[in-house]
Amino acid sequence: MRKFLTGLLPYQHGIRDNSGFRLEPSTPTVATLLKAKGYATGAFVGAFPLDSRFGLARGFDVYDDRYPKGKTALDFEMPERPAPEVVSAALAWWNGKSGQPRFLWVHLYDCHAPYRPPSPFRERFADDLYLGEVAAVDAALAPLLGPFLEGKGPPALIIVTADHGEARGDHGEESHGLFAYESTLHVPLILWMKGAVAPGSTNDSVRHVDIAPTVLAAARISKPAGWTGSSLLGVREAGTPAGSYFEAYSTAYNRGWAPLRGMLGDRYKYVDLPVPELYDLNRDPGEQRNLAAANGEELRRLARTMAPESSIASPRSNVASEDARRLKSLGYLSGNAAVKKTYGPEDDPKNLVGIDRELHACVDLYQRGELVQAVALARRVVAERPTMPLAYQNLAFLLRQQGASAEALRTYDEAVGRGVAQEDLMVHFGLALCESGRAPQAVRVLLPFSESRDPETLNALGIAYSDSGQPGRAASLFARTLDLDAGNVEAYENLGIVHLRGDDAAAAKESFRRALAIDDRLPRAWNGLGVALARLGNEREAIDSWSRAVVLDPKLYDALFNLGLTAAKNGMRREARGALERFVATAPLTQYAADVQRARQLLKALGTGS
Repeated sequence: MRKFLTGLLPYQHGIRDNSGFRLEPSTPTVATLLKAKGYATGAFVGAFPLDSRFGLARGFDVYDDRYPKGKTALDFEMPERPAPEVVSAALAWWNGKSGQPRFLWVHLYDCHAPYRPPSPFRERFADDLYLGEVAAVDAALAPLLGPFLEGKGPPALIIVTADHGEARGDHGEESHGLFAYESTLHVPLILWMKGAVAPGSTNDSVRHVDIAPTVLAAARISKPAGWTGSSLLGVREAGTPAGSYFEAYSTAYNRGWAPLRGMLGDRYKYVDLPVPELYDLNRDPGEQRNLAAANGEELRRLARTMAPESSIASPRSNVASEDARRLKSLGYLSGNAAVKKTYGPEDDPKNLVGIDRELHACVDLYQRGELVQAVALARRVVAERPTMPLAYQNLAFLLRQQGASAEALRTYDEAVGRGVAQEDLMVHFGLALCESGRAPQAVRVLLPFSESRDPETLNALGIAYSDSGQPGRAASLFARTLDLDAGNVEAYENLGIVHLRGDDAAAAKESFRRALAIDDRLPRAWNGLGVALARLGNEREAIDSWSRAVVLDPKLYDALFNLGLTAAKNGMRREARGALERFVATAPLTQYAADVQRARQLLKALGTGS
């Protein structure tokens, strides 16, 4: 997606994956350049990968990334908002800027697994839910694009594309990001501008890095020196490369597998892996016959066209050198486990596609509620690939969902002992320690990452400080998180909890309200707001807040209990009975035994049995 805004390849703009990287403030983008020329600029984002924290908001008057910001019920899913909601916000902005030059960027995420199209597309495409997602997105875009295509809109350049396809089983890949075969690499790119783009199609090689220069050309703005892309309007620029570079480094960073990069020429496609691949796309469009051994000359020619700096690089270290030494002394760091110096055939994604399928199956089992089977499969993945950090992280998460916190902690410890524990895993480790009442140890685990620029890491360390009775340090970290990411609702929620623990209900109320102003679908914030309101004497408002919380998350037992107690106190017998009966029936006794007993006693006093 960064290529769309910068006209640069990944190794040039420096963003090699969805996490661990941030676009440098010095990098010009389409938005910064158009804004400098007087354009109104708006971006409307559908999901977390384009969160403003990654540096993409610069140059936009409005960068609307109001997807659900809180923790989702299914932690294996990417937080997102549906296409109609994104398009509606984008259309309102566009219409509100009528009469001035405008640049609008709309990002939709719906066509990612799991495929859950809304009605009527779910029923119409019951045999192929992915196509249902695609059809639903097409329909969602109609209000935005329809007026232009019907000749009712002002002159405009419209560009529609996708950043990847879905493999859907091609070469054994379930979704995308594992390989770079044409099923995921070859995507549509549609340009429409009345009078400037002639109807038709082309077989010329075009790239996503050409989009940004095309937009600038339509606005009659020169592209910055050094941009790799070239305008698709009119005659192609001299020196435009004949081939296209591609890379897929997510599994290298997240799983420790071999990084994938390659070049696509006029006819041949080269994939640089421990087991190299070469395909003649004219004769073999399905990429079934690897010609690497038979046509070494063409392979070497394409290999020479790849820039040396395209080789995989480690994410910027979030650990200061002194803290890194401390981590090593504690046994919590052995270097970057994901980026190795050399990779062999055993690291080639082609030889690990079975594990990829098991990872997808594990997520699917969890989302279907088959937790025991998901845990069993996650154990097998750890045994099959003990050098993969993600395997331990998934298993530990599932064990925590199962209530097996002690075994989850042992799983994190095992990853540490094998030297594959990275920052992301250590964040989960620290939070699990806090959940187990071992906050001081969580602080020790997370303290070496105190200079991180990752909001998740700072939030986790702040929670550990708060749970350790160090509210000042906790509040300082949450403030730093908000400096990095002003829309980080978890930081506001965490600040609210710090204020509640410090008996400052007014400040807590303000923090929770700030979180809810960003996203009003946050059950934890509604619960905290209810506690703050009750302490301030606004018990009726507190009841409303807790009611919102338990609708959003029926398993938020603290809110359910608070709702029942306070409703009973205020003579709201029906509301009290409903909340307390649900609490008694569903709250786990391991955590809430005393509260369940109290709820039963109150139910008897209210005149009902339980």
